[in-house]
Amino acid sequence: MKVHILDDWYDCLRSLPSFSVLKDHEVTVWTDRAPDAATQAARLKGAEAVVLFRDRTAITPELAEALDGVKLIAMRGQHSHVDAGALSRAGVLFCAKMSKDGPSTSTAELAFGLIIAALRHLPEQIASARAGAWQRHAPLGRNVAGKTLGLYGYGGIAKVVAGYARAFGMGVQVWASEASRARAAADGVTVPDSRTEFFASSDVVSIHKRFLPETRGEITEADLMAMQPASVLVNTSRAGLIAPGALLGALEAGRIGQAALDVFPGEPVTDPADPLLSHPRVIPTPHVGFVTAEELDKQFGEIYALVNAYAQGAPVEMINPEVWSPARG
Repeated sequence: MKVHILDDWYDCLRSLPSFSVLKDHEVTVWTDRAPDAATQAARLKGAEAVVLFRDRTAITPELAEALDGVKLIAMRGQHSHVDAGALSRAGVLFCAKMSKDGPSTSTAELAFGLIIAALRHLPEQIASARAGAWQRHAPLGRNVAGKTLGLYGYGGIAKVVAGYARAFGMGVQVWASEASRARAAADGVTVPDSRTEFFASSDVVSIHKRFLPETRGEITEADLMAMQPASVLVNTSRAGLIAPGALLGALEAGRIGQAALDVFPGEPVTDPADPLLSHPRVIPTPHVGFVTAEELDKQFGEIYALVNAYAQGAPVEMINPEVWSPARG
């Protein structure tokens, strides 16, 4: 089959062991982002199977309708950015492998690394050392131990981060949906009496929630304005969980001491003057929470297996099975 892989911005997938799973196919890897649906459709002309790199490309009705000859879209993880109905109308099978083998430790590791980096002002200390200003001109760091970590969301990744926090001597509290708060309380985790108390009493708030239509913008400017002036906000989930402009507003108002962000609105963000990317109290990383050799090799190995299953006439993890027929495949 002719297989196209989208949005490999690191150009790393060809170097991973899992890539050999596609050895029987003709593979094209795109290492940049198509600027619009028309360009994307033109690039994919002649492709039979398309592999998505997480949610970097949205499959909109416009794009689905323009796909010419594509039989399969394959990916891994949540897929709110894919219009499965539009793919069905276009006659394209959509297969998505949902993770069933535990949370992403790579994202949890980055989240806790950002917590340490923020509390110890590591970016400033590194810049100071390189400038020859030994132990000068950088804010004084603070201990991790003894601080209260507030986990916004209580899924698998949040639980891993909670374990790291306890090992470093942090207290842990949770705010999440009513059902998740009940699970947290059953696990012996502190649940504040109110949402406002959660934001006000956390030294660090780390966001760990899925980005879905119903969670879009649910963290408001009022939530962030309730935080302590020296507090830290860490987001390794999705920028869209925070209401537009709320984070920048809270930073400018001095209600958040620092933000450590792995996710930004409108990714990829390539303008150095972007107001969040360039903010002096933001530690930015370019959405690399899940981007490790081990994690990508595992994730894409599972996606390539979907491609091979389709090529062998026995597709699995079908989201719109109504379009599949052995004769068509």
